[in-house]
Amino acid sequence: MEAVDVVAQDLLRRFGATRVSFLIVDLTGRAIVPLTTASQQESVGQADRIELHGSVYERVVRTQQLYRETTTWGERVICPVTNRGDAIGLLELLLPTGQDEATVHAVGEAAHALAYIMIANQRYTDLYTWGKRSRPLTLAAEIQHQLLPPSLTCEGAQFALCGTMEPSNSISGDTFDYTLDRDTLHLSLTDPMGHDIEAALAATILVSALRGARRNGADLLEQARQADQALAAHGPPGHATGQLVRVDLHTGQARLVNAGHPWPLRMRDGIVEEVALEVDPPFGLPVPIPHPHRVQELDLRPGDRLIMLTDGMLEQDAERVDLAAVLKGTRNLHPRETVLALTSAVLDAVDGRLEDDATVLCLDWHGSGETERQVASGADIRQASPRRTAP
Repeated sequence: MEAVDVVAQDLLRRFGATRVSFLIVDLTGRAIVPLTTASQQESVGQADRIELHGSVYERVVRTQQLYRETTTWGERVICPVTNRGDAIGLLELLLPTGQDEATVHAVGEAAHALAYIMIANQRYTDLYTWGKRSRPLTLAAEIQHQLLPPSLTCEGAQFALCGTMEPSNSISGDTFDYTLDRDTLHLSLTDPMGHDIEAALAATILVSALRGARRNGADLLEQARQADQALAAHGPPGHATGQLVRVDLHTGQARLVNAGHPWPLRMRDGIVEEVALEVDPPFGLPVPIPHPHRVQELDLRPGDRLIMLTDGMLEQDAERVDLAAVLKGTRNLHPRETVLALTSAVLDAVDGRLEDDATVLCLDWHGSGETERQVASGADIRQASPRRTAP
């Protein structure tokens, strides 16, 4: 629990900083929360959430570039704390004026190291989870959040991806998942019927069945079969739609099972289109259907952006949102910024009152020919903002 405080105190000594703060990005991706603040004079307690919109903090999170400015009190440096595309938070220091590039580079490395410290230690404490939450969760919401992957963002040589889930007032059980093995990227998106505890329990059965089958080496059809049977046998009344995807990292071949789910969107060469799929039955129908699911080829080419989404992004007032236009407007942004823009547009359309969970999973496919990752995990200090004088 004291690991972040120890890092802050070390930075105070190493760089002669007068103030060091670590700010964690909350679950919404729209605010940051000071997790620790240390200065040469005193230790300061927890502070309120800081909205990212329009702030210099938003610029650093979005661009992943270190920010510098000269102020009346010294040189302000803000670094992204990021690992494999997962924007965990920000490290902010107030240093003596006139720092050289070597010191700034060292600060950037410290921020990157802090990301690994957090990843290692969050297994043992709720401190970081607390920092990410803007409000207490209901039991159903707690269950649902625990079903999501530990990191909502991941980058590899061949791809970058990010998912987000905006819960409705009465939790609807949306989930997404991903994992990697040596040869394959695995993706899934599921949406059970119902609300609150029933939906959360159905999601638990569904995700657990999919993960168990996948970890036992099952192919897509077997994963779908086990999820279908588990939900029918043990779940509450109802069914669940979903999509399962496997992408071969060496060949780029992508395959998909579509269990009654809305078609994904694909942006290719700036053009956004629905990916027309055969629609197979949802998971968990009470009457078994012979051979209910098929594996379909998914046309995925280098440079494509694939958007998988649940019907909460499409229903009622959300229908007014031109998702294709939002996608085009974010074509040069990272997937984590794209999913935030999409869900923000839907939230605005419904005045923040979702009647169904709104979930998005965005995949940027760079291609199987990529063998080395090109994006830095932390700050790009080579593109640091020029020094500027505060008014």
